[in-house]
Amino acid sequence: MAEYAKVQKGSLKLKGTGDISSGKKKKKKDKEMKQRLEQQMMTQKEEPETKKGYMDKRTPAQIAFDKMQEKRQMERILKKASKTHKRRVEDFNRHLDTLTEHYDIPKVSWTK
Repeated sequence: MAEYAKVQKGSLKLKGTGDISSGKKKKKKDKEMKQRLEQQMMTQKEEPETKKGYMDKRTPAQIAFDKMQEKRQMERILKKASKTHKRRVEDFNRHLDTLTEHYDIPKVSWTK
């Protein structure tokens, strides 16, 4: 029984949680809230037509990336829509004709 004398009893304690009743807020959050409010006020003054309460949290790089993705997707759609099914089948058959016989299905049976 002496082995169990050093065992900690009670609930586990997590690091960095502290007291819940302290009620202190981090200053960083306050600064972020002020920046968001200022940004929202500026966007409302500049663009009154935009929806209220919506704020774009993306960086300029993310916005540019999304625009390029949308542009490439539109190009792909237009490229696929330009060909008819008949034309696609003809192109595929032409491609298969250029392949060597290496891609043919080999014989399975030795008797024939």
